[in-house]
Amino acid sequence: MPHTIRPLDASTWAAFAELVERNNGIFGGCWCMAYHPEVSRTDAAHNRAEKERRVRQGRAHAALVIDEDGSAQGWCQYGRPGELPGIKHKREYDKTAPPPPDWRITCFFVDRKQRGQGIARAALEGALDQIAHLGGGRVEAISEVTAGRQAQGRFLFSATVELFEQNGFTRVRQVGKHAWIVSRVIEPA
Repeated sequence: MPHTIRPLDASTWAAFAELVERNNGIFGGCWCMAYHPEVSRTDAAHNRAEKERRVRQGRAHAALVIDEDGSAQGWCQYGRPGELPGIKHKREYDKTAPPPPDWRITCFFVDRKQRGQGIARAALEGALDQIAHLGGGRVEAISEVTAGRQAQGRFLFSATVELFEQNGFTRVRQVGKHAWIVSRVIEPA
């Protein structure tokens, strides 16, 4: 599928919002706010408003995968640690915290009709390119190993360790049964 990668900003907000609405608010109304400090576990309207506010203020980052018709089909969310302070497996992460990252990749989403077509890969590559253009630095994510086990795709909102490794990341430390901190330094563009 021909596609382009665009940053999430005021000019792409409508495409992002349409994708989220097409998919029931993402995980019941998250609006990709779970790692931001203003997340509401129960109020989808609050999450939508906060996400839009953050996007319009330049305080939310994502690489959107846009198809040839101009519709968003997926994204990879990234940001500075202050923008995305939420961490999966925080208790284990804090036991021996890795070097502080400059950037954190927290979640992916791909429209259910587009899964298995390379959208997550394109979104990750787009996010890394955008990070390079924003000055680069140490990028970390917490993702799951799927090799040798059956994992339901809808629960892999942080993608897979294997996808990150294919993009130059290395495993730093295990923080959950299948979860690993992965890291890579991105040179500035």
